[in-house]
Amino acid sequence: MKAVITVIGKDTVGILAGVAGECAKKGVNVVEVTQSVLQDMFAMIMMVDISGCTVPFKELSESLKKIGSDYGVTVHVTHEELFNTMYRV
Repeated sequence: MKAVITVIGKDTVGILAGVAGECAKKGVNVVEVTQSVLQDMFAMIMMVDISGCTVPFKELSESLKKIGSDYGVTVHVTHEELFNTMYRV
């Protein structure tokens, strides 16, 4: 099972490391990542495999939101199926 993690906010050192590190602590594997910095705004999308996640999805989402808050960015975690449904044309 996969999920999509989006991160948006003011760029600062360590955002990618913080989010990826929290994923690793929870048994979540980062499959693919893309990020961009436009002036001082940071945007990142991660595709992650949550099949080995050691905590419930809600706890994973809350812990990543907390990490985002620590860095001053917004983090959203969405199941891949819901993400695909929301953006299907």
